[in-house]
Amino acid sequence: MSKRAGCPLRTCRAFERMNRISAATEADIVEEVQGARARRTAFEIVGAGSKRNYGRPISCRDLLDVSSLKGIVAYQPEELIVTVLPGTPVVELEAALAEKGQRLGFDPPDWGPLFGSSPQIGTIAGAISTDACGPARVRYGAVRDQLLGFRAVNGLGEAFKAGGKVVKNVTGFDIPKLVCGAFGTLCILTELTLRVFPKPSRERTFAIRDIGPEEGFALLRKVWASPLEATGLGFCADSVVMRVEGEEGPLAEKVSMLKNLCGHHALESADGEVFRAIGNGDAFLKSSKELWRLSIPPSKAADVVARIGASLWVGDCAGAILWLATNDLQMVREVAGAAGSHATLMKADAAKRAALGVFEAEDPARAQLTRSVKAAFDPLGLFNPGRMWDGV
Repeated sequence: MSKRAGCPLRTCRAFERMNRISAATEADIVEEVQGARARRTAFEIVGAGSKRNYGRPISCRDLLDVSSLKGIVAYQPEELIVTVLPGTPVVELEAALAEKGQRLGFDPPDWGPLFGSSPQIGTIAGAISTDACGPARVRYGAVRDQLLGFRAVNGLGEAFKAGGKVVKNVTGFDIPKLVCGAFGTLCILTELTLRVFPKPSRERTFAIRDIGPEEGFALLRKVWASPLEATGLGFCADSVVMRVEGEEGPLAEKVSMLKNLCGHHALESADGEVFRAIGNGDAFLKSSKELWRLSIPPSKAADVVARIGASLWVGDCAGAILWLATNDLQMVREVAGAAGSHATLMKADAAKRAALGVFEAEDPARAQLTRSVKAAFDPLGLFNPGRMWDGV
């Protein structure tokens, strides 16, 4: 049975105290959702809580704690598939996969410290729900490319499943893609099946120092378009950084090809931890400015950096992702819109996140579609109300 207890409320200021409800099974969640429907009360859904300060602040009295739903349900290394419970810490899942020489392709970053939480406590459901992808995304794709199926409880208090447990599953609408980056606003995840990838035994990381954004991003795009299958292509502190992986023989060939692609630029060996720092947003931990994360056409990266003029910025995925520290909301949104990109307010105080909006405002047609999807899964608006947009 689920358990209820009072707990201090930090991120939701509308109430002095919050009612914490701990669910240990899918059946507990079904029971609590049915009760919430009867009471017409909403939930804030929390696992480890490492990303509670990401998204618009939530005002609701009940907090549904699903952190007890953790562990590996099934792992088939030969099939490159793993099924886990949502509260499973990412570090524990990655360790289990590493024992079999495998990895999560979307390379989930650790954003806990960025949002004032402890490091290495984030859960796999939290990573999926916030679309948290790291530098290896440039090679393996995003979360939505690797979530094969899931079980969940909808806003009607019904347990359901979507997708499957095989890599090739193309029957019907691809519902798993909907929950990736939905911030828990559609359903409460209770089981997740993910595709995993072989992890090469060796890697090499290189840097090119003192290079400008235009030339640097052009070089990164050149490497991305090559057969090298780089697992990291970043830009930070006036340096381009690149990572290639493989077994000893093939890796030596990749390094030789990389040197040829870089032409007259001198390649220096670099610490592979630079990509962990890029994915985690470590460069912005001490910044007092608002933090933005832009998804952008890589060819526009240098122009966006120049036009916004932020003194602190980092590029990832060959320029497809830009992190910027700036308080110039109008500039960020105007430049992002002109470049055909999406600007997300990653980090700011609760008042600013509520007032400015965390995500880009949707056009009327898209906003109506978003609300229709929300209503289909959660008609009473019980789950993380307002976490993404007002009413969603």
